[in-house]
Amino acid sequence: MTITFRSDSDSSAAHLAKAEHDCWIVPDISSDVPIMPFRKIGVIGAGTMGGGIAMNFANAGLPVTIVETAQAALDRGLAVVRRNYDNSASRGRFSAEEVQARFARLTGSLSIEDLKDCDLIIEAVFEDMALKKSIFEKLDAVAKPGAILATNTSYLDVDQIAAATKRAESVVGMHFFSPANVMRLLEIVRGEKTSKSVVASALSVARAIGKIGVVVGVGPGFVGNRMLFQRASQAHQLIMEGAMPWDVDRVLREFGFRMGQFEMSDLAGLDIGWNQETSRGETLRDLLCEQDRRGQKTGAGYYDYDADRTARPSPFVERIIREFTARKGVTPRPISDQEILERLLYPMINEAAAILDEGKAIRPTDIDVVWVHGYRWPTATGGPMFWADQVGVGQIASSLEQFAGRTGLSALTPTTLVKRLSETGRKFSQLSA
Repeated sequence: MTITFRSDSDSSAAHLAKAEHDCWIVPDISSDVPIMPFRKIGVIGAGTMGGGIAMNFANAGLPVTIVETAQAALDRGLAVVRRNYDNSASRGRFSAEEVQARFARLTGSLSIEDLKDCDLIIEAVFEDMALKKSIFEKLDAVAKPGAILATNTSYLDVDQIAAATKRAESVVGMHFFSPANVMRLLEIVRGEKTSKSVVASALSVARAIGKIGVVVGVGPGFVGNRMLFQRASQAHQLIMEGAMPWDVDRVLREFGFRMGQFEMSDLAGLDIGWNQETSRGETLRDLLCEQDRRGQKTGAGYYDYDADRTARPSPFVERIIREFTARKGVTPRPISDQEILERLLYPMINEAAAILDEGKAIRPTDIDVVWVHGYRWPTATGGPMFWADQVGVGQIASSLEQFAGRTGLSALTPTTLVKRLSETGRKFSQLSA
């Protein structure tokens, strides 16, 4: 049975239009919940994310103070922002005068004390819990009463970060997507103690800077990255069973994604979170990084790259994979494109069902908005949950059970909600917020 689904473009468009309207509605936050003003913005970190986040507010006419720990890092970050603006002007998006006006709204600083009069402060440093908690302890001491303290973490526990302050009600996750000045999605992570006013204000901020805000709950990876982890896990498992990275990526591209799982890994860099000193060749990623195949930046990763960073399947990587799986006692088997697609996407739907069951997403359509605007899920299919309803939850449950039985992977066992919908013949669209 094929699961390739070509949605009627009008029905998919209508579905997404309604989803983008509904995602702003939070059932327990009424229209009379006070919205906090945000006249001055602070950003901690001038790296790729921090700079992009700052641009959103400068573009909206708001002054931004960017704090870094070293002058070189601050200068480098501001230079990247200026270059981005100059590139936009060279493409005719706005004038040189507008470049100057937007850039003039940015002020660099090496002191967190300079954020004391900001209404909204967004932390955008690398993903280290101890570092983030340290920053929020300092913010708690310097930020003015009523200031919103936001973290741009993509997967860490917002409640733990909030606990580093004496004002957990003022702490919220504001997860921007890269590049932050381009991608429209903003996951607004509502902590256990985040006040309704702060959530409503974060949604207001999203509107003001032209984002689509979706309120989600605290949990590893929130909504988008939590589902992405399942796809990544299955992609690597498929490699262990006999597929090649370019097979997996081709199937995803043919489904409608702009980039495959392993192409995405090469773009981000295989050495993110990898430690050369402790690496023992225990994973395929270890082996590639040890060969200095760390992605596009080194000219080689899962793929070989030419001077224009054009990806080509790598005979070297194929040999490494064959040798690695042989040492693990695995006999490669042929895997059809159909199985690849199901193994990649069905576990994502399964995880989304768990997210809904746990109340970490308000409604299925919010998940569609997250994936269409944060991960470029093909719009023609209406998003993962809309697509799943067209495939049929019963079909997804049946296939997951078969995969779980064959592989012994508990992650492929249908979740409670998937089982319930399958047994009753209902759809995700029939769930109420």
